[in-house]
Amino acid sequence: MLEPAYQADVVVVGAGVAGLAAAHRLTSAGVTTAVLEAAPYVGGRMSTEKVDGFRLDRIGQLLNTSYPQLALSPGLDALVLRPFAPGVLLHSDGRHLRTGAPAHGGSARSALHVVRALASAPRPPLPRPSPLARASLSRPSVPRSSATSFLDGPPPGRRGIGTPLRLRAALGRIAAMPVERLLSRPELTAQQALAARGLPARTVDGFLRPLLAALLCDPDLTTSSRCADLALHSFASGRLCLPEGGAEVLPELLARTLPPGTVHTGVRATSVSTTSVTTAEHGEIRCRAVLVATDARAAAELLPGLRVPDFHPVTVVHHTTDEPPETGGYLLLDAERGGPVAHTAVVSRVDPSRAPAGRALVSSTVLGVPPADIDTAVRRHLSRLYGTSTTRWETLAVHHTREAVPAMRPPHDPRRPVRLLAGLYVCGDHRDTSTVQGALHSAHRAAAAILGDLGAGRPMDRADPTATEPKAAA
Repeated sequence: MLEPAYQADVVVVGAGVAGLAAAHRLTSAGVTTAVLEAAPYVGGRMSTEKVDGFRLDRIGQLLNTSYPQLALSPGLDALVLRPFAPGVLLHSDGRHLRTGAPAHGGSARSALHVVRALASAPRPPLPRPSPLARASLSRPSVPRSSATSFLDGPPPGRRGIGTPLRLRAALGRIAAMPVERLLSRPELTAQQALAARGLPARTVDGFLRPLLAALLCDPDLTTSSRCADLALHSFASGRLCLPEGGAEVLPELLARTLPPGTVHTGVRATSVSTTSVTTAEHGEIRCRAVLVATDARAAAELLPGLRVPDFHPVTVVHHTTDEPPETGGYLLLDAERGGPVAHTAVVSRVDPSRAPAGRALVSSTVLGVPPADIDTAVRRHLSRLYGTSTTRWETLAVHHTREAVPAMRPPHDPRRPVRLLAGLYVCGDHRDTSTVQGALHSAHRAAAAILGDLGAGRPMDRADPTATEPKAAA
């Protein structure tokens, strides 16, 4: 106990990226903060399993260099982002089509400085990178014999595949459009909006549908069209990437740079109020304010009446081989949807730290309910996608997360209230968009609300808070 009246100014329940990022903003403002985590480790769903020198993400959400919160969040200065090759590869009729590549290539360098440059640009919150910023990104190659540029023109014999210039123009308009205009568009499902955009059906089905399914973890595209537009905005403005060392590196960096003694793992909160948190292990902890930063279902258990969204299940299957397929550092999508795999990549080509020397790590994502014999079905699909036998590939892990990504069906509010009462707050990807960017941004909003209520920059009044306001819509 720091004082008889209370033990901390703020207690944060949950040590995922949202809770840790909020704790950083609070401690940086001089607010004493305690972070309680029921699990024995930080990070929540952003966890990485270590197997024989491999680093295997459990969900493997894709990041983007255009996410400004990766640079704006305190504690992430040491984060290294490893970008995929520009655009994506599409598997169609036994060929690999390179699609969506930006107009500017560049040299092989880390993308984190680009994120910082974007974050300091004057057009919030998702500015478009300049040609100079794009030029600083690496552009790993794929053999010309195995890939054709979809945007530069259709391959021989496929003149009806779509209209590359119209697609390039559509992505360019999305990238240049202010976020406020994207959020003011009529809201439909992503599937309905794609049908109404005027692009050829083969362009929609062969490129935009598999791309959005990968970005949103939503194979049926039931997501709000506004959230889908934000996803396309990020894709067109930056580069898909992975954190070096695995997904767990991001929350571990946040936790490592907090003041010593801030994070307490293995502590389960059983109830919360505006002035205290009751735990199963240590009884009541008194405080000035409580921030619930757990996943949506756990938050609703602590905050009755909070809406619990539906979820998209995600399964990630990890294989290793000593003869990796020749697809470079690209993310590979199936334009034909001929199997359970939504997207796959030789991730050790993107981030060599994820596999030991001499071995390749192939990570594949299955969206929705997985098939019964998932490893057999995935191997069969990967054999077609990569054009090689997968019989000798070794399965390292199969990670299935039933409630992996909160659904964002219309109507969806990407700025759901984070302040429920004076002294009681909530944050997480279920309060914003279902991305790492959304989780970090909700943490920023929640920390700002707490600091405003407690009086940031002034000595803390040690008396218990008494002011309350009508509860916001949950």
